[in-house]
Amino acid sequence: MVDATHISLQANDRSYFSLLKKEIHQRVAKMGMDESRIAEIDIITAEMTSNLFKYAEGGEILFGIFKENGIPYVELICIDRGPGMRNPSRMIKDGMSTGTTLGVGLGSIKRLSDTFDLYSLVDWGTILLSRIYLGNQPLEKKGLVIRPIVISKPGEQTSGDGFVYKITGNGFKVMLGDGLGHGPAANLAVNEAAKAFKVFPEASPVETLRFVHTSIRKTRGMVANVTSYNNNTGEWSSAGIGNIWAKWIGPTNSKNQMSYNGIVGHNIPNTMTDHTVNISEYNQLVLCSDGMKTRWETAKYPGILNHDPSILAAAIYKDHARQTDDMSVIVIKFC
Repeated sequence: MVDATHISLQANDRSYFSLLKKEIHQRVAKMGMDESRIAEIDIITAEMTSNLFKYAEGGEILFGIFKENGIPYVELICIDRGPGMRNPSRMIKDGMSTGTTLGVGLGSIKRLSDTFDLYSLVDWGTILLSRIYLGNQPLEKKGLVIRPIVISKPGEQTSGDGFVYKITGNGFKVMLGDGLGHGPAANLAVNEAAKAFKVFPEASPVETLRFVHTSIRKTRGMVANVTSYNNNTGEWSSAGIGNIWAKWIGPTNSKNQMSYNGIVGHNIPNTMTDHTVNISEYNQLVLCSDGMKTRWETAKYPGILNHDPSILAAAIYKDHARQTDDMSVIVIKFC
């Protein structure tokens, strides 16, 4: 089922911390992790909330469960609007603290995490990423990296935004859909679209959108972007309908991609063409639903493209999430 990829756990009040830690513990226990590994995740969560209480403002932890090469893993993204760090790499070392503590919190999180990353700017805040795998961590390899953040509208139990991808014979294809409105009916629209997307043969994004359009006519409809990558040609092809925002990012520049007017499932243009770019110019694509404000630039985040793509997704979410709708940021990177 296509749904939110993360739950948002507010950590801006100390009275919430015990409930937050209990929620994460219970969800991790259902995965089948052994008790020692669960205890380590408890420590990571405790250190995150401790740091938020001591140093930050407006704390939030995003929790998600994923699979990579068939291996389940937990992802924790800690976001704050605190004072930030002047030298993040130095603060990870044990014994470093800006307060009166022993200064082992960040070091503990790094040691207990299979994947760890940290991004911080003075007077902006900090994003901390931790991944913990159920089994052995898959070996890092070159190729496709997809890092999604999809959050339900506050108060909703399911997301009207949905993300799906599939590996094809000569590359891969992805779709971000945003069902009209929010809640179960919007979620139904994106799930019906995901079913159609998965069975449609390997073809252009425009033709994929046309097929999805005819398949979800009985739903309330959605806006969507479909993007594919061809290993043989080294080219991305992309097309969007409605209010889905796409930005191409390369080593030296970036550009926005315009979507066609319309609603998938109700009315789409008769004439559409795929937008094609080469991997040598743009090796990343960021897709956002209208739950995100669109006026952001990577230049605001110095050095962020050198970090895990989830850090960029979290930075966009941190600064631009509307909190009045389902919210999606998908970062697709070809390494």
